[in-house]
Amino acid sequence: MTSKTFAPGRSSVLVVTTALAFGSPVHAQDRAAAPPSGLHTYTHVSLSPAGDRIAAVEVDEPFAPTKVRARGPLLVRSARTGEMIARYDPCPTCRYSGPAWSPRGDALAFIAYDAAQNRTSLELARGGRVSALATLDGVAETPRFSPDGATLALMATPGAHKQTGAVEAGAEQVGDIAALTGADEKRIGVIPVAGGVIRYVSPADTFVYEYDWRPDGRGFVATAAKGNGDNNWWVAKLIAVDLGGGEARVIAAPRMQMNFPRVSPDGKTVALIGGLMSDFGSVGGDVYTVPVEGAAPVDLTPGIKATFTSIAWRGGRLTGTLLRGDRNEIVALDPATRLLSTRWSAPADISANDGEVSLSADGSTAALSVQDFIHPPELFAGAPGPALAPVTHANANLAPQVTAQSVTWRSDGFDVQGWLLGPLQVAPGKHPLVVDIHGGPSAATTPHYVAPYGSGIFATVDWLKKGYFVFYANPRGSYGQGEAFTRANVRDFGGGDLRDILAGIDKVETLAPVDDHRLGVFGHSYGGYMTMWTVTHSHRFRAAISGAGIANWVSYYGENGIDQWMVPFFGGTAYDDPAIYEKLSPIFSIKDATTPTLIYVGERDVECPAPQSFEFWHGLQAVGVPTTLMVYAGQGHAIRDPADLADLRAREIAWFDKYLVD
Repeated sequence: MTSKTFAPGRSSVLVVTTALAFGSPVHAQDRAAAPPSGLHTYTHVSLSPAGDRIAAVEVDEPFAPTKVRARGPLLVRSARTGEMIARYDPCPTCRYSGPAWSPRGDALAFIAYDAAQNRTSLELARGGRVSALATLDGVAETPRFSPDGATLALMATPGAHKQTGAVEAGAEQVGDIAALTGADEKRIGVIPVAGGVIRYVSPADTFVYEYDWRPDGRGFVATAAKGNGDNNWWVAKLIAVDLGGGEARVIAAPRMQMNFPRVSPDGKTVALIGGLMSDFGSVGGDVYTVPVEGAAPVDLTPGIKATFTSIAWRGGRLTGTLLRGDRNEIVALDPATRLLSTRWSAPADISANDGEVSLSADGSTAALSVQDFIHPPELFAGAPGPALAPVTHANANLAPQVTAQSVTWRSDGFDVQGWLLGPLQVAPGKHPLVVDIHGGPSAATTPHYVAPYGSGIFATVDWLKKGYFVFYANPRGSYGQGEAFTRANVRDFGGGDLRDILAGIDKVETLAPVDDHRLGVFGHSYGGYMTMWTVTHSHRFRAAISGAGIANWVSYYGENGIDQWMVPFFGGTAYDDPAIYEKLSPIFSIKDATTPTLIYVGERDVECPAPQSFEFWHGLQAVGVPTTLMVYAGQGHAIRDPADLADLRAREIAWFDKYLVD
């Protein structure tokens, strides 16, 4: 990609416009030509086996503040015209997920979850009707039809004490804590499509993270671990589960994290994505295969300067998605020859229900949600390649709110990439810059639409409207440049990645009228840690905001609910090698801090517990640095409550305005 220099009084060229064909007229069934009041989103996108229909959960996210989270129905649309064919909303208080088509495309299963009741139903739509095939107290996800279409499988946690995942608010920690550990086990359950009760077939003491039917319909492959599901994904094994139940058989137990276990059509091979990953759900690595009978996984893509994010078998080859630098791609991989070919590529964020792209049974048609910094999300469908185009235009009346360009630079011999966002009109003079450090660290910032009104943790659009620039860096440790780049911050948190970010700021200052004396730094999770590290190791920033950060890796090891994730990055536990944990802890450099810092955290954060934020806040107070700490009641690592999010954004805006606006 080319880059353009910002100039006062005009917009820069929007780099992403050259690769995406969003510019189609508004369809009457989507939206009238009135001022938009919200953003129409598409999630859990699922293409029918014939490639003719798309199911997706569609939600109108209002721009005005709300007291409750928005929800929406499951819609089925034509993959050719985008016209709505069916609408399913059987539970007005539920959120929907996981739409799965039957092999013949004559039925659609999905999950409906009522959070207030902690109750889940497995819904089945066929013949124009929708009904609950099964219900349970607890949570469930990922329904999938058996190859013959007669049975539905799902993953369920009956009687769950919390939402699945470490980013969700933790359960109350009272009573016999040891008895609570491992209480919520997610299991594979099956139920006849004709009706019946859920029968659980995976072991009762094992938490299943992902699964796939074997093509003979007699069982499954899965990634799973015994004990606490939040904590043990980093040591999960690849297992085989029989449809009749019983003990699981271990297929492979590599010393890496695994995602997307997928069985080949002949039933002989499992493909998966393996690599160094810091969060379940943030997928990235190389493609591996392993015989179903068991062996060590073999890397099919060693040395690739890209990161695979999803895979699926179609015939004898794999179709996958990967992040290569600033572009997401749909690719084909032949396991026999290891030849890789790119079918579609764009500087955009992509998503679907079962991976980043949903495919027809023969792989000839794809469907996915696509967005970038200036284009809101729409449903795309068609043959992967030039024919892949939007079929909805619900957000066509939403204008760009920002300018954007991809930025690349060199740092310590690495090629590093990031994104620079600017105001639509740049006033004369120099402007503040907010540096936003992503979480993970195994992740990457990709182009996501900046809406007219903020609705999440980040006040990006508000800063841009005030004339700020915003810089997203993807330093070493990030996805997009291959496994060596992702592993380059092992035992070096805050070292090379901070040097990469500072070098990126130097590059940005050659492209935009940024005032180096009015820099702000902001991050959440690992980004919150990096913010704490930055203000104790650099005086370049005038203000900072740290969300759900980590001040002291030694104390953190004994406080968090996911200590297993740390071992691959530190090379051992905090008890094995306390020196490296202490060396990388910002709190031990607190006397070097001078940057005013706003700190926030969820009260029930499992990943980055609130005591870490208290510890850093206390340290800043002790050395006389201006600081504020906000703890949001009942919230977890992912702050969900709309009122709390609105409060947080207002505080973020006020904090940077106080210190960055002269």
